[in-house]
Amino acid sequence: MEIFDVAIVGGGPAGSSCAAFCALAGLRTLVLEREKFPREKVCGDCLNPSCWPVLQRLGLAQRVRDLPHSKLASVEFIAIDGRKVVVDLPTGEWCELSVKRSLFDDLLLRRARELRAHVREGTTVTALNCSHGPVARPGRDAPQRRGYRGDWRIETATGERFSARTLVGADGRNSTVARLCNLLPRPARERVALQAHIPLPRNFGRRVVLQFLPEGYSGQAPVNETELNLCLVGTPPTISRLRRWAERYFEITSDQPWRTITPLTRSPVSCAHENLFFLGDAARVVEPFTGEGIYYAIRSGELAAIAISRTIRGEDQQATLREFARACAEMYRGRLWVNRLARAAVLSPRIASLLLRFGPLNPAIMRLMTKKIAGRAIDLNRP
Repeated sequence: MEIFDVAIVGGGPAGSSCAAFCALAGLRTLVLEREKFPREKVCGDCLNPSCWPVLQRLGLAQRVRDLPHSKLASVEFIAIDGRKVVVDLPTGEWCELSVKRSLFDDLLLRRARELRAHVREGTTVTALNCSHGPVARPGRDAPQRRGYRGDWRIETATGERFSARTLVGADGRNSTVARLCNLLPRPARERVALQAHIPLPRNFGRRVVLQFLPEGYSGQAPVNETELNLCLVGTPPTISRLRRWAERYFEITSDQPWRTITPLTRSPVSCAHENLFFLGDAARVVEPFTGEGIYYAIRSGELAAIAISRTIRGEDQQATLREFARACAEMYRGRLWVNRLARAAVLSPRIASLLLRFGPLNPAIMRLMTKKIAGRAIDLNRP
C-alpha cells in the first residue's frame, strides 16, 4: 500500500491546483481522477480576472494565455423582450478570457504532474476507511462531522489501495467522497444545464451574452476563433423547448450533441473537517451563469494546500482549520447574491428581465453584478 501525505479525489481545477500547491510545499501528493484527460465539462469556459494571481503563483499564467482562447471585452444582457444592456469588462493583461475546459483542466493536471504529484487517471474511489472510524461505504454509517481522525485508507474499483494522512474531496457537485462519508446534501433538481460547443456565428464579436428567455436563460461566449460555448439552463419541463429555441436561433441541427449536468443547487458541504477537506463544487455549487466556478476551485485548492501543509508541519490544527474556513467564506462573501439571481432567472425569467427595464438604474445594477463576477485582479502576490 502506497502512503501519501495527502490524497485528492478529483483532478479538475480544484483538485489539480491543490495537488500542485501541495507538491510545491514538499508534500507527497496523490490525485485520483475517474476520467481520462483531456475531457470536456459543462461550464461557461470563462476565466475571470481573479484567476490570474492564482495561475501566476502556479507558474501557469502565460501557458494559459498560449492556449487557444478568446479575450472577452463586454457582457451583453438581453431581456425577454429584446431590451439590451452592455457592460464593458476589464482589459489588458488581466482581462476576462474564455478557454475550453478540455485544454485548461489538462494543463492544470499536467502542472501537478510536473511538480511530482502522483496522478492516477481512470481510477474510481469505491470505499474510504478512517483508521479511527468505521469504513465509509454506501449504506453504512460514516463518522460524524468533524470526527475524522487518523489516516485514511482508500480503495479503488481496480483493487488498488492507498493510505493518506489527509483526504481532499475535489470531485464535483455529486462528490463521491461526500457521499461515502454520508455528507452529501439532498440536491434540488428543479433545474438542468445543457452545454455545447457550436460553430461561432459570423460577427459575434468578443462578448459574453446572457440572454433571458421564457424558458430560462442562455449563456454564450466565444472560446476561440471558430467555436462558441453555448449554455442553456432551464427546468425539466422547459429544457427541451429551450434546446429547440437554440436550434432555430443558432441554426444547429437536432442531432447536436449536448453535455448535461444537474443539480445546479444544493446545500453547501462544510469545507473543513479534522483531516478532510472539500473544495470547489464538492463544497459549494455555483451557477455556470456566473463564470466564478473556476476561480472558486483554484483558489480553494490553494487555500487547502496552505492549511494541509501547516497541519502536517505540526501547527495547531484547529486554528488552521478555522483560518481555512474563514478564508473560504471570505472568498464567497458579497458574490453569492449573483448566484441567487441566476436561479431566479430560470424559475422566474420574466421577473429577472425586469432588471433590464429600470431605465437609468438598470445599467448600474448590471455593472455592479458584472463587477462582482469579473472584478479586476488585485494584490497579485498575496498567497
